[in-house]
Amino acid sequence: MPEDMAFTPAEAVRLAQRLIDDGRPFHAHEVLEATWKSSPAGERALWKGLAQIAVGLTHARRGNSKGAVTLLRRGAAAVAGYAADAAPGSQAAALDLEAILSGTNALADVIAARGLDAVPPGDLRVRLSR
Repeated sequence: MPEDMAFTPAEAVRLAQRLIDDGRPFHAHEVLEATWKSSPAGERALWKGLAQIAVGLTHARRGNSKGAVTLLRRGAAAVAGYAADAAPGSQAAALDLEAILSGTNALADVIAARGLDAVPPGDLRVRLSR
């Protein structure tokens, strides 16, 4: 992906979700990272957290349960920190922060407790949008 690629938040969410749903979370990470780097300072932690969640999904797809759990939890913590301070009308309006947090934490918990074999490949995704 070109270094200067820019997406509106809504475009980033739609594209990242499509990539995650298609089993391409690393590519979703690239989209979310581009958005993180071009976001206002007050929203960078959110987009960085979303990019970390996508990397966690990438680790899971590659069989690295420890890396998956670590990045999923790190990303969820960043999103949770943002959710507590989110300003009305922020760029994150297209996101479902509660679903992201519950889905990411639940997936990390299952992987940590039962391993990646307990998660069908089709369940290695997180719902980003409403």
